[in-house]
Amino acid sequence: MYEDKTLICKECGNEFVFTAGEQEFYAEKGFVNEPQRCKACRDARKNALRGERVMHEAVCASCGGVAKVPFEPREDKPVYCSECFAKMKEEQAEE
Repeated sequence: MYEDKTLICKECGNEFVFTAGEQEFYAEKGFVNEPQRCKACRDARKNALRGERVMHEAVCASCGGVAKVPFEPREDKPVYCSECFAKMKEEQAEE
């Protein structure tokens, strides 16, 4: 039913493909307009609107190592490094 379409990005002027799968997704969501920007320009625009992500350092409550997190750590809540957090999620899934 849908066929890949080649579109021109209004931001950078490069061609990009609006795939049949993407068109089907747009139709399912009720979107009526085709995308006007390529993926790279859409991502750059989203990141510019969101702003730079600030990472904060904290001490991991499990191993004592350095944990970098995208929020301001609080004294009353434990913070875990990526490895310890993943281990905790694994253990919870097994229960």
